[in-house]
Amino acid sequence: MPKMKTLKAAAKRFKRTATGKLLRHRAYHSHLLTGKPAKRRRRLREVTLVSRADRPTVERMLPYAR
Repeated sequence: MPKMKTLKAAAKRFKRTATGKLLRHRAYHSHLLTGKPAKRRRRLREVTLVSRADRPTVERMLPYAR
């Protein structure tokens, strides 16, 4: 059976933790930041986990991420 290909766009956006969970960056932090409160901008800087509903999709995109 041939090797599966990693979706390179996903490989640049997601990272796996030591326990196997997937990390992602929050959206809405790239531009138009002057209209957003400082508290929201700080929160958008943080890394968060991929939701349980989206996890199977992301794992299919990253077949060799351990």
